[in-house]
Amino acid sequence: MELKNVSTKALVEELKTREGVEALRVAPYEPHTLTANGETIQSGGPVVILRIWD
Repeated sequence: MELKNVSTKALVEELKTREGVEALRVAPYEPHTLTANGETIQSGGPVVILRIWD
């Protein structure tokens, strides 16, 4: 199976079950700010943020 043929939704659902992965959900219309490496992104939900440290 080639991963390019797997939907993004299926990939995210699988990653959320893995050790070393934390899924953060932002509710619809809820504002969020993400800052990393000196870059800041401000937006609104819905969004799923995957924190992967594996």
